[in-house]
Amino acid sequence: MPIDDQRGWALLRQLDDPDHLEFPRGYDDVATGARFTRLVARLNRRFGCACAVDRVVEDAGYHGTIIIPAAATDSGRYITVTVSNFGNLAALTLGDTGGRGEDEERELFLSTDRPRVEDELDALGYISISEHLFRRRYDGDNDFASSYPPERPLTWWTRFFDHM
Repeated sequence: MPIDDQRGWALLRQLDDPDHLEFPRGYDDVATGARFTRLVARLNRRFGCACAVDRVVEDAGYHGTIIIPAAATDSGRYITVTVSNFGNLAALTLGDTGGRGEDEERELFLSTDRPRVEDELDALGYISISEHLFRRRYDGDNDFASSYPPERPLTWWTRFFDHM
């Protein structure tokens, strides 16, 4: 299971470094890439499939995305795993990354799919945080939030899991 909301908020605020937008101080792209590759292999094996992978990411706070195909899940919906460049964060979403609330997230994610993904994340030291936390308006320490239009405000998802 993802860490609880209180610990999640504390972690997001701790990782929000105003001097480092795309990756934290001391970021090791080679080590991050190797661990991401291991995660892909583990998810492929666990779900008995070939996951779609996007690891060609620039100008972003995340390293890559893995999509577990719908045919391999018990829910019949694809699962997206996005790995941040910050603090071993990983976000799990059912289908597209899109503003599901906590109740909907819990209801839609079948109890057999989520634990299989989170077991693999845990085994590699990733920290899973619920999607609903990331959908809140960004109110952290970076001043780049002012460059986003009011009709599309910056969210915590953008901060750690999207292009800047």
